[in-house]
Amino acid sequence: MHALIVVAHHDPRSLTHGLAAQVAAGLASEGHTSEIADLAAEGFDPRFTLADHTVHRARATPPGDVQAEQARIDRADALILVYPIYWWSMPALLKGWIDRVFSNGWALEYDMQTGKTIKKLGRLRVHLLGAGGADEGTFERHGYANALRTQIDHGIFDYCGAQVLSSQLLLESELRAPQVHLEAAWRTGQGIFAGAKRNETAVLSV
Repeated sequence: MHALIVVAHHDPRSLTHGLAAQVAAGLASEGHTSEIADLAAEGFDPRFTLADHTVHRARATPPGDVQAEQARIDRADALILVYPIYWWSMPALLKGWIDRVFSNGWALEYDMQTGKTIKKLGRLRVHLLGAGGADEGTFERHGYANALRTQIDHGIFDYCGAQVLSSQLLLESELRAPQVHLEAAWRTGQGIFAGAKRNETAVLSV
């Protein structure tokens, strides 16, 4: 099977990139293929422009770069997002990718007569890996872990019908030895197509 790994970090030597590489290695160890979409290196433009707004309002044909990203997702059996947590959310680059790519007519469809939203990504299986500098206690004490799940797992993917099969926070990323998180990422890749339970949420701290 095939997975698309989307990584959003400007530094190719970052832990985030290391995590994405280990997810790919874990997938390969089980005989699966993967593609890494390095949004920063590829120069993806995250700005939601008038052209994107026209797609949203009138279901016009999306710009070429958006169509290319949608095609990559369509080719994949699983979508894996690997990102650092900035200001208790995902980086603007990744959020802009979602804003533009998960467009009306492809990810969902608004029925203007009934006011209902038709979810169009029911086949998509999603895995999330967020690297955070704070510890588990901080995330839980201030409600950040639940806020991330509400915003991303539910607010983005469930809204389109996609199934979030795993959602991990790899915490204390600036204090702990990176190998611990790299090994966790490898295990995640190894288990992507091993029948992970729907909506399993893990918070990993070391």
